[in-house]
Amino acid sequence: MPEQAKETVLAVKNLGWQLNGQTILSDIEFSLAKGRMLGIIGPNGAGKSSLLRCLYRFIKPTTGSIQLFGNDISVLSAKAFARQIAVVLQDTPHHFDMTTAQLVSLGLTPHKKAFEFTTATDNTVVAEALIKVGLADKANQAYENLSGGEKQRALIARAIVQRPQLLILDEPTNHLDIRYQIQTLELLRTLNITVITSIHDLNLASALCDELLLLDKGRCLATGSPKAVLTEQRIVDVFDVCCEVRPHPQHGNPLISYFYGYEIGQHHA
Repeated sequence: MPEQAKETVLAVKNLGWQLNGQTILSDIEFSLAKGRMLGIIGPNGAGKSSLLRCLYRFIKPTTGSIQLFGNDISVLSAKAFARQIAVVLQDTPHHFDMTTAQLVSLGLTPHKKAFEFTTATDNTVVAEALIKVGLADKANQAYENLSGGEKQRALIARAIVQRPQLLILDEPTNHLDIRYQIQTLELLRTLNITVITSIHDLNLASALCDELLLLDKGRCLATGSPKAVLTEQRIVDVFDVCCEVRPHPQHGNPLISYFYGYEIGQHHA
């Protein structure tokens, strides 16, 4: 199916959010087609997490609308919302007295009636999700004893079991070794789910996202393909670093090389 004919999953229009009279987000607009992976990038304090919190209804925008398949998300019941949107937050939960498989099975909750028991089919779904994220051998291990990367993959498995139309992740690669950063984003690309994720590493975002949204000071400065968004001048202006951008030898998207020699408190043109 041609890209222009793909169904629009999410449409954000004129989104703004103010807190205690301070504008955190303003005039955010973008749409995302089915099956696409959108990376939200920008410096610390740009509003990345605030935007994601609006998208998964943790905070209510001051202005604008967020539509999921043409319906305003504010009118959806909590259960209907959870059936369509899954969320993986930056910090993995702690003190879960359960196995990895039990944690993953929590993704079944939006599809269950009150007091409905887990079925053999449910167990198969959980097992398949664990295989997909490479944790089949950890199914009966305590979730708390998993490594950071394994915990993140377990949370993604929980999201897979939830069967969402849209998966939202807040910096899923934070605190992971580079191999697991790459593996995590490559895993997301294999799920055939529409994905929105915030990412700090611009080269990782360039390599593995279909589209990027660049935020700075709560405003959207650019949206589009990595080639369209990640220009040398934009990176200089937004991140205040000198760099060179050239095509990556493997995938052809922008590869950013940074120049060094910065002193704290000193700004570079």
